[in-house]
Amino acid sequence: MSDHHEHNHEGVSELRTAFFLNFGFTLLELFGGFWTNSVAILSDAIHDLGDSVSLGIAWILQIVSSKGRDSRFSYGYRRFSLLGALISTLILIAGSVIVLTRALPRLLHPEPANASGMLIFAIIGVVVNGLAALKLKHSHSMNARMAALHLLEDILGWVAVLIVSITLLFTQFYILDSILSILITGIILFNVIRNLKRILKVFLQAAPEQVRVEAIENQLIAIPKVRSCHDTHCWSLDGEHHVLTTHIVLDSETSQEQIVEIKTVIKNLAKSMDFSHITVETEFEDLDCTMKD
Repeated sequence: MSDHHEHNHEGVSELRTAFFLNFGFTLLELFGGFWTNSVAILSDAIHDLGDSVSLGIAWILQIVSSKGRDSRFSYGYRRFSLLGALISTLILIAGSVIVLTRALPRLLHPEPANASGMLIFAIIGVVVNGLAALKLKHSHSMNARMAALHLLEDILGWVAVLIVSITLLFTQFYILDSILSILITGIILFNVIRNLKRILKVFLQAAPEQVRVEAIENQLIAIPKVRSCHDTHCWSLDGEHHVLTTHIVLDSETSQEQIVEIKTVIKNLAKSMDFSHITVETEFEDLDCTMKD
């Protein structure tokens, strides 16, 4: 228990530091985008704003998660992370649309960009996002690990800005700024929409992608003394922690000790499939279940 508490405290500290680094730089980046007249920097600023929201929510949820479950939220507070992911997604989509409305017209009418200013911000962007990613690199929190991967994507985006800014120092191909902005925004939207589909599936309590209900029922039926099973349901709390409930029908001569053994086998089987919450209802074959289809 003390080890878990220590890991939770470390995760809070790491996420807090990464949040302030990222959010502080996002504000600077928004100023820099207008100052340098670079839509590429503005597009990445919107992306970083979404990252800041994600980091902030992850930071708060890391604190909230230590509360565990209570009478109101019997499964705990893990599902709140979905709400945070949805908010971040909507921010990124709205920001991307705004950036595209500025970048697309510049394809036809390119505007000069402050190449030296872009270069300075690109270097700062690589350093700040790199420090934030390093801070989260060894975290035990899943939220922090995912945030670190997201920050690594930001580093790659700033490397691209760095390359374009160096090019603009020696040429006047200002259209490169708009092209880079559209590419960054397109990649962001592609990933956001893909993640949005996953979020909505979890919200709608779809079975986790790697879980097949029919396959689970076949494994349950293969257990000695189990005659059949029904009313099997699988869903996910937050995309990582899954729930399984099922009704199994047992041989009428099954003893109490055998029932305990069967439930142990089922729970071990479920845990091997990464189910965090398991409910098994046992019935005898000569009794009718009101829940049965």
